[in-house]
Amino acid sequence: MRSARLTLALETGALILPAAGGIAVYRPRLGDDLSALPQDRVVVLTGFKPDHDHFARGYAVAPAPPYAMAIVCLPRAREAARALIAQAAAEVAPGGLVVLDGQKTDGIDTALKDLRGRVDLSESLSKAHGKLASFKAGPDFSDWAAQQRQIKGGFQILPGVFSADGPDRGSVLLAGALPAKFGGKVADLGAGWGYLARAILAHPGVKRLDLVEAEADALACARVNVTDERARFHWADATTFRPDTLLDAVVMNPPFHHGRDADPSLGAAFIQAARRMLAPSGALWLVANRHLPYDAALSAAFLEHREVAGDGAFRVIHAIKPIRAKP
Repeated sequence: MRSARLTLALETGALILPAAGGIAVYRPRLGDDLSALPQDRVVVLTGFKPDHDHFARGYAVAPAPPYAMAIVCLPRAREAARALIAQAAAEVAPGGLVVLDGQKTDGIDTALKDLRGRVDLSESLSKAHGKLASFKAGPDFSDWAAQQRQIKGGFQILPGVFSADGPDRGSVLLAGALPAKFGGKVADLGAGWGYLARAILAHPGVKRLDLVEAEADALACARVNVTDERARFHWADATTFRPDTLLDAVVMNPPFHHGRDADPSLGAAFIQAARRMLAPSGALWLVANRHLPYDAALSAAFLEHREVAGDGAFRVIHAIKPIRAKP
């Protein structure tokens, strides 16, 4: 969808690439086709590790401002979108184009409305249920820049991270169901901004906690929120992460959406990852929406699992005896 708008804009002259200089593409997602752009001049900038690793196989990914042009792939959260626009506007050389591209379902109309009156915005191009428009860098957008804010419990949050208004109900239920004492080596998969990590570290027995989080902004918040010297921080895809040694416990509230679409296979991949990480005596503590079909994945990864807490929307599961992979 994004490639259709970009190609049309270039073919019709609605968008003209600069003759020289870097072209920054902010937060494209895996599956986005950037082949309409000159590959040797493109710099892909994203804090989501699976997307970063995907684009790193063909594009530069190290920041190198100032850029001659930027394309902002609009995120859904309004505050996060504004912060990304502000970043692009600051990192493009004055007079260079800042291009906005997004689906209607992700708020492109709202973003364009917010920009009118602040910049001379081009006419928007509509295609594939989305829009593309641009403005020239130069105006100051520092008031839109990402700012950490504090929420209840003293946690610091950046715009756009999951559950930015406070811990979600599932994580609260999971924290309340954790065992009285942990084994020494624990991982928090999909650690977010650190709510569960703090809860884990409050229990005796923990000697090391690996916080594994794919979103760089969330991990940056976790580094501020979790200052315990036993914590180790990993910008990584939890489904492929490998700890230094097998673990005594894994705690997780896995994601189950890819964009706007529910994708239970994500949670199933987290469960399989936990199985690989755990020692034979290790245990998984998992919270999930009650409707998600995780029982088959749990049975394939653990000899025993049971619900230990929950409410009408969530269930907390304790799984033990990870099944060893066949050689």
